[in-house]
Amino acid sequence: MTTLFTNAFYAQSGGVTSVINASACGVIQTARKHPDRIGKVYAGRNGILGALAEDLIDTSLESDEAIAALRTTPAGAFGSCRYKLKSLEKNRREYERLIEVFKAHGIGYFFYNGGGDSADTCFKMSQLSQSMSYPLQAIHVPKTIDNDLPLTDCCPGFGSVAKYVAVSTLEASFDVRSMAASSTKVFVLEVMGRHAGWIAAAGALAADHGIPVVVLFPEIEFDGPGFLARVDALVKHHGYCTVVVSEGCHHPDGTFLAEQGTKDAFGHAQLGGAAPVVAQMVKQALDYKFHWAVADYLQRSARHIASATDVRQAYELGQRAVELALEGQNAVMPCIERTADEPYAYRIGTAPLEEVANTEKMMPREFISPDGYGITDACRRYLLPLIEGEDYPAYRNGMPVYATLRLGAVEKKLAPFEIA
Repeated sequence: MTTLFTNAFYAQSGGVTSVINASACGVIQTARKHPDRIGKVYAGRNGILGALAEDLIDTSLESDEAIAALRTTPAGAFGSCRYKLKSLEKNRREYERLIEVFKAHGIGYFFYNGGGDSADTCFKMSQLSQSMSYPLQAIHVPKTIDNDLPLTDCCPGFGSVAKYVAVSTLEASFDVRSMAASSTKVFVLEVMGRHAGWIAAAGALAADHGIPVVVLFPEIEFDGPGFLARVDALVKHHGYCTVVVSEGCHHPDGTFLAEQGTKDAFGHAQLGGAAPVVAQMVKQALDYKFHWAVADYLQRSARHIASATDVRQAYELGQRAVELALEGQNAVMPCIERTADEPYAYRIGTAPLEEVANTEKMMPREFISPDGYGITDACRRYLLPLIEGEDYPAYRNGMPVYATLRLGAVEKKLAPFEIA
């Protein structure tokens, strides 16, 4: 029998990944090992919105087999959302609503699985609970394909996206090379990464296989004439080239190559596609036949080619989040601390949320080649262990077998709440 405030709440936030469910698996399986300390684990249906609406999922209704299958299932099994809570000063009512829901359902542990905005929400919840004398331990579980969280060597989700982009760049380039004599000479692949070029850097790994690659990073201001000269030189020398462009590539004045003039749910500039913009530049200036593609959701959902390193770390960080809570920790995030490149080794450390929230980690300049269009050996040493290994899901009839949960709802106890 559980006592007051021993239940846990888990939610997935922001853009999902191919391994975020591995973190969920780590959280739930570890919690189930401690029935004397943790009662039920409730999940928010569609992330933090589920908590605000008191739309909770009772994960105790899921079998051990179903929870174990989360480790090899992509996307967010419980639903995610792009909803950023405003500051405590501007919208205290939402934070107080969360406390109200947690109190009504005996929740004393809050595990929030997301990126920088989620870390900020988690930190604010820990502050508010203390000011309200409510016994809540808030632990952030890192997740972001952008790999831009500080104080952790890498972020779950990134290694698998990097593997997908590296392999896709290589395979597509082989295709272009085959056809270049009479057809396409330039292939442009757009990848995610608004402010940090970690994902784009992974595409440069194709150069290790003899592929002429030009990478456009958000950290390097776009130089149109310089870029076109580089592409022209590679095509004349090799007969073709591949361009990997980050969605956040921008002009010297800060304007994104693909900016549409609109905003997304987080107030960020809505980007409409850097790949076609770059491809048209090549066509107009050099008259080379081209093809372009946007990796988009494909890169972050590709569980069939997930990095074994990434899957393992995602699970371990979910596991460690529960252990930290049981140790009495609050307002912290388990993180990856690299101890060696070759052979790759790491340990799980702990970072204070106050130093994680609302801070982005960019690509170090020493990871980008002097000409700004490739990566250095230091970057290769960083990237290669993160894409290492395969962790294939089971297959049946040629298709991967993914988990489908019951997602049973918890009975509501409070009045409806209007979400602003």
